[in-house]
Amino acid sequence: MKKERLILIGGGGHCKSCLDVIYRIESFDILGILDMKEKIGNCVLSTEIIGSDDDIPSFVNDETSFLITVGFIRSCETRIRIYDQLVSLGARIATVISPFAVVSSHSKIGQGTVVMHHSIINADAVIGNNCIINSKALIEHDAVIGDDCHISTGAIINGGVQVGKRSFVGSGTVTKEYITIPENSFVKASSLVTGK
Repeated sequence: MKKERLILIGGGGHCKSCLDVIYRIESFDILGILDMKEKIGNCVLSTEIIGSDDDIPSFVNDETSFLITVGFIRSCETRIRIYDQLVSLGARIATVISPFAVVSSHSKIGQGTVVMHHSIINADAVIGNNCIINSKALIEHDAVIGDDCHISTGAIINGGVQVGKRSFVGSGTVTKEYITIPENSFVKASSLVTGK
């Protein structure tokens, strides 16, 4: 089987976690990472930084996909800017799912989303584009995660919850079922979210 050529954008801590997932997936051939110009030639784990964000257009072709590996804690603006640039260039955008995640065949996961180790996504859950579903997160049945969200490590999004676009849900958070978390929300770690 021909492997999918993949370039990562962003070489920080989140990139390390993404690489650990991708290394375990046999369907990808990582060409390298794009980061700041001064870091070109350095490696993240065993993958080389081969260019900067300015080089994105020169790498776009029909045989190469991209994954945004910039993290999102306080702001998702950088991830959105890069995602919008990739879309405008007509680039292929990968969706990456850890082989150690449990993902229902009845769920939907958008492009550019990464699902990390030991996450669970249950039946009829919908995950938007350009999201991070971090390690050990649980997205229960019928939950909807909007575009550009980060569901952090160990967070529990219970059944039927709607998480608005561009929201961050901190580690260890638990939500009540069938509530709505508005767009652009920042939910701190270990919160209990019961709605109004």
